[in-house]
Amino acid sequence: MSEQERPTGLDRPVRRYLQHLTVERGLSDNTLTSYRRDLDRYLSFLVGQRHVREPRDITTDDVRDYIQYLARPKTDGGCGLSTRSVARGVVSARGLHKFWLLEGLTEHDPAETVTPPSAGERLPKALPVETVTRILEAPDRETPAGLRDAALLEFLYSTGARISESIGVDRDDLSSDFGPDGRDVQEDPNGDPVAGGVVRLLGKGGKERLVPVGSYAHEAISSYLVRARPLFASKGKGTPALFLNARGGRLTRQGAWLVLKKAAERANITAELSPHTLRHSFATHLIEGGADIRVVQELLGHSSLTTTQIYTKVTADTLREVFLTSHPRALG
Repeated sequence: MSEQERPTGLDRPVRRYLQHLTVERGLSDNTLTSYRRDLDRYLSFLVGQRHVREPRDITTDDVRDYIQYLARPKTDGGCGLSTRSVARGVVSARGLHKFWLLEGLTEHDPAETVTPPSAGERLPKALPVETVTRILEAPDRETPAGLRDAALLEFLYSTGARISESIGVDRDDLSSDFGPDGRDVQEDPNGDPVAGGVVRLLGKGGKERLVPVGSYAHEAISSYLVRARPLFASKGKGTPALFLNARGGRLTRQGAWLVLKKAAERANITAELSPHTLRHSFATHLIEGGADIRVVQELLGHSSLTTTQIYTKVTADTLREVFLTSHPRALG
């Protein structure tokens, strides 16, 4: 529903809530976009199907019917959303009603007793190391675009950064050792020197963290900075962004996703991929390699250890599979 079609009685209180999320809670642009999308769908339902005109007119039955509307198949007049998406939509609506009650815009909270459907526990989809390697090696490093793509993919897998964090990185967020002659001297397990580095990432809620960059990513980024980024930058307006598009501007989320998709196609990877695929693989491979879960928590930028613990279950499943196929008395 457009701004012109939406009743003022609902529109202004929603804008007030979104302003609260922006100013008081400081949510990221991506999170705010999700809230706006969810709440626009909610208001469209209330106006179009329940004929609600004011916040005080919304009932608990309206909220419950909204849940059914989200989950109902499109062929039956619903949205056909997954359980997880339905749950997120309900959470957005509950937050709106709670805010209205606290601000005195309504006298009761119709969503207070309505709980989101259980989404179940969804384990991250981690790729085998061999598959990740094929993706990382897919870009043509003889071209500027290929150098950029290789640097981005190596960066994603080396740091476990979110797509939004990666495209938000500026050149100055990298430690000074990146470049044609820079070296941050470290040693591998054999005592041989390896190149490395550190990057500053800006995560959810504006939280900063420093993450090490491995030697493969260091080499790919340094090559990109010397041989490709200046060519992209010459076409733009001097953006500080690390990863640039063909016009010299900051690479977008969609552009980064296309880089991954194109690399997967070049590598003949048919597995289902998402912008978080390399992040999931990064965390799972670290834990399978013996990394402490609290270290992985810090690297991922998770505020809660519980969020990170889901990767230990992936490892447990892997161990069980190995046990069942290897132990002589595992199966009767």
